[in-house]
Amino acid sequence: MAILGFTTILGTFTNCVIVSVNLVEKVKGKNLGSSDLILVTLGLSNITFQFVMVANDFLSLLWSDLYYSDEVYAIFNALLFLPVYASFWFTVCLCVYYCLQIVIFTNPFLVRLKSQISKLVPCLLVTTVLISVAISVPAIWSTYREFSTESTLVNQSFENNVPKLKISYLLPSNIIGCSIPLFLVGIANGLIIKSLATNKRNLENITSKTINPRAEARERAARTVGWLLVLYLLFYTSEIMMFVDLFPPGSIGFCICLMVIYIYSPAQSVILILGSPKLKKAMHVFFQLFQHWNNKKIDNPKILFIKLQIANFNCK
Repeated sequence: MAILGFTTILGTFTNCVIVSVNLVEKVKGKNLGSSDLILVTLGLSNITFQFVMVANDFLSLLWSDLYYSDEVYAIFNALLFLPVYASFWFTVCLCVYYCLQIVIFTNPFLVRLKSQISKLVPCLLVTTVLISVAISVPAIWSTYREFSTESTLVNQSFENNVPKLKISYLLPSNIIGCSIPLFLVGIANGLIIKSLATNKRNLENITSKTINPRAEARERAARTVGWLLVLYLLFYTSEIMMFVDLFPPGSIGFCICLMVIYIYSPAQSVILILGSPKLKKAMHVFFQLFQHWNNKKIDNPKILFIKLQIANFNCK
């Protein structure tokens, strides 16, 4: 619970930075770029996931009878799946956008898609939300209970009496919401690495020592996509292990999987901030202001008031 609280505070702060920096620019009259729009939606979905996860875990711990009722358990499952699936598909949108910006395509369809990607991003984000809703809401009526027989033990009876999700729902929803996005992120990452490797060999042949800002931006985007893929794989593996009950509750493996799930949202936001010069600059300014305020508070001199008693002498 302590780690959940810490990751919630960290994740909420970092995702709020992503959202607020871009919204402030929008208020100032600047147009949000396609990548900025994707980052805002990613930040909002991660913030939603953080708060739903906190409510889910604390309710399951403090009011387990209420949490494991059919209606509450089903609603929390749907509320948890929605931001997770949306975050996965938003990650696909970001990785595909970076891929189209970095990789040079010769296929006419991909060339046309690359030229129209800025107009298509809002439609893709709306489609992502609709897909996430479509595969999350059915979790509400996909719960069931396995009532134990009289011959089973008491602890087994309690375990079997806990609501579960039908495999007929878990399998297709996991494929659509997790596996396909992971596959697409992997393809985008592979194409970006291949393109950068080819461009690097060409630059070495030219022996140019000048720093190309465009090349730096491409490498920065490639690092962002690579780290997102690594984080995605860790989360996906942990999620599968939790779904199939590979580790018993309370075991070391169970706790590790739970920690990976807790860390996912803040870790993703940190990766996105480090991959964006604008967001990194905003974080640097924030830490400078915080450090200045903290130093000012410590170094503020204390004024001591000394009360002096002056004796009155009668001079004759």
